[in-house]
Amino acid sequence: MLLKDRPMPAPAPPPAAEFPASHHVRRLVENVSRVFIGKEQVVSHAVLALVSGGHVLIEDVPGLGKTLLAKALARSLAADFKRVQFTADLLPSDITGVTIFAPERHEFTFRRGPVFTNVLLADEINRATPRTQSALLEAMEELSVTVDGQRHALEWPFFVLATQNPVELEGTYPLPFAQMDRFMVRLSIGYLDRATEMKLLQMQQHDDPLTKLEPVMTPDTLAQVHAAVRNVAIEQSLLGYLVDIVHATRAADSLEYGASPRGSLDVQRFSQSLALLAGRDYVLPDDIKQAARLVLPHRLITRRGTRAVTVTARGVIDHIIESVPVPV
Repeated sequence: MLLKDRPMPAPAPPPAAEFPASHHVRRLVENVSRVFIGKEQVVSHAVLALVSGGHVLIEDVPGLGKTLLAKALARSLAADFKRVQFTADLLPSDITGVTIFAPERHEFTFRRGPVFTNVLLADEINRATPRTQSALLEAMEELSVTVDGQRHALEWPFFVLATQNPVELEGTYPLPFAQMDRFMVRLSIGYLDRATEMKLLQMQQHDDPLTKLEPVMTPDTLAQVHAAVRNVAIEQSLLGYLVDIVHATRAADSLEYGASPRGSLDVQRFSQSLALLAGRDYVLPDDIKQAARLVLPHRLITRRGTRAVTVTARGVIDHIIESVPVPV
């Protein structure tokens, strides 16, 4: 299933005067940035993926605040949060839940797993076996899980923030191409500069600032923001421009596989959320360019065995964006 027709609340957004969706998005970014300091761009991209209905993969070394980011998002939304530490012995039922027999009622009941939450941190997802990794596929795409032939719907919102460590590769299982395609964006946090790291130490000298973080949005408000994103106008010519960029990835000599139609849809949604964050109700070519640079690289596989093997997916996207004509 390529189109993300998820069973989520989708109320029509009220007029801008009644419901300034861009204000809510900016407020969410600012609130999370109060505790996750020095990385407002990372926060913005994670929030934009959230309001677009997508999921985030963070690929970076340990200790940079990935768990803090997930918890701060959940607290800012007044949403339920759960964390799963992925390990080699983790089973699919440890994520989705299991059917057990209740002797007092003489019947089988379903015990829900940690996937039944609003914000799920899948920590070090590449340490689990492919079978366990795939337990998230249906949840991320269909907003449901199937156990013993029974479908169980998840609550909305459902947002997965997964992490993987690119340094330690022993005992890991690379994410399949199909699962990488489920993530709207792949982000990297990076280290703090000297002044920001000193500020971090001062902030956490006596207590944890996360405990004082107050919600600035509810799941109901998030549903309205999500609807507002989908109502941001995008002209037919810009849709053609977006599709031309995606099609160019499929024809590039340096790529083995290009982006999927799901990638096209994610670029569209992320472009709309970028426009909303900027306070516009229409998409510009620059929104599509920025979205393509964030949404597409992790969905591409570079061709091996040629001189193009040294080419990176990001470099290919940059070249494609420069070469595809912008509609006037």
